[in-house]
Amino acid sequence: MSETCIVDLKARKVFDSRGSETVEVEVYTRKTVGKASAPAGASKGKWEAVSYPEGGVEEAVRRILILVKPRLIGFDSSDQVNVDKALKEIDGTINFSKIGGNTAYAVSLAVADAASKTLGIPMYQHIGGTMVKNLPYPLGNVLGGGKHAGEGCPDIQEYLVLPVGAKKFREAYLGNREVHRALRRILEERNIPFFGGRGDEGAWAPRISNDGAFEATAEAVKRASERLGFEIRFGVDVASSSFWDEEKCKYMYKHGKPLDKGEQIDYVLECIDKYKLLYVEDPFHEEDFEGFRELTEKAGDKCLICGDDLFVTNVERLRKGIDIHAGNAVIIKPNQIGTVTDAYEATKLAQKHGYVTVFSHRSGETTDGHLAHLAVAFNCPIVKIGVLGGERIAKINEFLRIEEHMGDQASMHRVGVK
Repeated sequence: MSETCIVDLKARKVFDSRGSETVEVEVYTRKTVGKASAPAGASKGKWEAVSYPEGGVEEAVRRILILVKPRLIGFDSSDQVNVDKALKEIDGTINFSKIGGNTAYAVSLAVADAASKTLGIPMYQHIGGTMVKNLPYPLGNVLGGGKHAGEGCPDIQEYLVLPVGAKKFREAYLGNREVHRALRRILEERNIPFFGGRGDEGAWAPRISNDGAFEATAEAVKRASERLGFEIRFGVDVASSSFWDEEKCKYMYKHGKPLDKGEQIDYVLECIDKYKLLYVEDPFHEEDFEGFRELTEKAGDKCLICGDDLFVTNVERLRKGIDIHAGNAVIIKPNQIGTVTDAYEATKLAQKHGYVTVFSHRSGETTDGHLAHLAVAFNCPIVKIGVLGGERIAKINEFLRIEEHMGDQASMHRVGVK
């Protein structure tokens, strides 16, 4: 029996950054133990894997012990592909409704953690290989609305900054932090009521219109770029499925009039041009492949048009988008699809066809730092990670450790549009 052989599994309920219950899994090899926990999203695509089986986290823990544990004991933890294949066979559904996508992800990730610890190498090298040397740029949420904030906040869910001029990850994070701090000063200067409140991901949550948020973020980006001496750009996650009315066929903005599909395209194009946006995520609802295609055709040479709810890290939905050139970037969230292997396959398919891959946290996170290793191992040029909050800083600090481990070999990805 090899040292990487799985000899035991344990599972328990823990809490995420919103205080909600989630699952944590421990995988034991003959030499050590790997541990991982699952995040949770507030804004979910309807095509995502089912988070937990009926009965919630408690039932997920029970099924790990009675269904998953007996099957995986004896597997080689370093054989990630076969472990993940076994998880899909144990579940037996197309959307992980039997054991839960979050359950599968926590087990899958804990297996990877156990293997890398047993082998004595960082997880990013265990999964990505010893030649991995590029770090992603952090995409940080500085102003929030939608499902991540309260009443009176913008309809647009996230105003995001990307420090494309930074040379090191540490410098890049400081760029995002500086924008976040500058934005607070600007909100106070403009007497915007928010009392220092922050949303789920640590972004400011002021009572402000969509356009007011654009103006404030643009000014914060300008001040931070000038102060630090390198270029910072910004973008948005519209999360438009959250205010799309299927019966009326309109986007029902609270801060503005309802917009039909054509008007929504015009509005997004206007924002891209006016604010020189580098990134726009989910500008249309989760079934509108054609809207993504049209916007990509009109603005894809200067802006990343990114699908999250549209693709949900699903290879089949991604292939559909690739076929018609819907978007030029994709969000990668492993718990949307269930396993590390499935997320890796979606990432490689996207990269093969020229899509920029954006590895992403969820709004409900734990202090698990493995996200950093997966983003590096998957060779993603951007990581959506937040700016403040202990659960976000845990990942940011892990990137710093990876950068230190890489030494002189470490470099930042190039971020461009195609």
